[in-house]
Amino acid sequence: MDDDIQLISDGDGVAVIGSPTAVEGFLASEGLPSKDLGLPKLGSVLSAAAGATKAGSAIAASSGRWVKVTAQSAQALKKYSLMKGSSPGVSRAVLTQNGKIKGFLEVATPGAFLTNPALLSGAAGLMAQLAMQQTMAEITDYLAAIDEKVEDVLRAQKDAVLADMIGVGFVIEEAMTVREQVGRVSEVTWSKVQSTSITIARTQAYALGQLDALAERMEQKTKIGDLAKASKDTEVAVREWLAVLARCFQLHDAIAVLELDRVLDASPDELDRHRLALRAARQNRMELISRSTEQLMGRVDAAAGTANTKVLLHPTASPAVVHSSNHVTNAIVDFHGRLGIERGQRSLHARRWVDAASEARDKAFETGAEGVNAARRLGSETLDRARSKTGKLSSGNAERLLRRRGDDGDRDERG
Repeated sequence: MDDDIQLISDGDGVAVIGSPTAVEGFLASEGLPSKDLGLPKLGSVLSAAAGATKAGSAIAASSGRWVKVTAQSAQALKKYSLMKGSSPGVSRAVLTQNGKIKGFLEVATPGAFLTNPALLSGAAGLMAQLAMQQTMAEITDYLAAIDEKVEDVLRAQKDAVLADMIGVGFVIEEAMTVREQVGRVSEVTWSKVQSTSITIARTQAYALGQLDALAERMEQKTKIGDLAKASKDTEVAVREWLAVLARCFQLHDAIAVLELDRVLDASPDELDRHRLALRAARQNRMELISRSTEQLMGRVDAAAGTANTKVLLHPTASPAVVHSSNHVTNAIVDFHGRLGIERGQRSLHARRWVDAASEARDKAFETGAEGVNAARRLGSETLDRARSKTGKLSSGNAERLLRRRGDDGDRDERG
């Protein structure tokens, strides 16, 4: 392989493959943290591949490291334009010692590492596993950061579906431990976990239903007092159900890691199709979770907006609603980040009561001034009408008085 370095990207990470010295030097020069790619696992793929001896020698002499795609790594690798090749969703290039692109892997020197399509799909499968394991580790950190013991949350529920999650988690974690020790997933190990995805799916559906119920409850509240209580209850409940969803996602990824190992071992020619199918299923789960949590954020944002319009009349309850809404939004945004769901964070801020009071006072002054002017106009009009009526009344009285005097004079003459 000389000093050539081969880069493979699947969007989630980049595999750096080459001689141990070249790979180590490249990663050090770019300042990129990495993990072992696990190239020896591709031995089962080589058993059915043409030219297995040469490819096997290439693997034995190679080092493979995996770099997660982050803002830092993407910027560092931006100068190495990876180009799409024959394997779906995978881009790659070969770099010479000075870091310049030498060519595509498909047209590299015959016998070079990963020129065989089966080996390319195998490498892509290893990368997919590492990406999911990285997410699993981040979810573990997330659960520790929010100080939520998922088992405690599940034990507190009376629903049997949630209670089953504890046992399922133990079984999957045991299988992952065996995988790490043995280096593969045997038929026996796989038989223990292959049906656990049903329980995880039911639990995920239940948790999403609980979040939807919280959203509906928020939408139904119209009084600020009721809205404040519902917001506080939602703030507490959301943390618990997000923890359950995170655990579901983590266990789904663990099953996918085990499944890829099993396919690599039993049907290596199907590995690439299986990898793409698992990727699509994972994306569907993310979109489902995203829709539900986005809906909840929309409800709490609406509640905060309603509270802000009534802060003058409810100086204590209204800010409490906004405060709880912000906590819910921040919790969901953090949750999205751990799962890789991107969304711009929005945070509503409660209006200060004094600001609202000042605004209301100014409006009152404007309204009061208009009211005084209106009263003056009304007073003038009323006075004019009164004067008019008084004049008419006086004229009528005078006429009646004159007629009365005339009538009295006539009676005197007749008398």
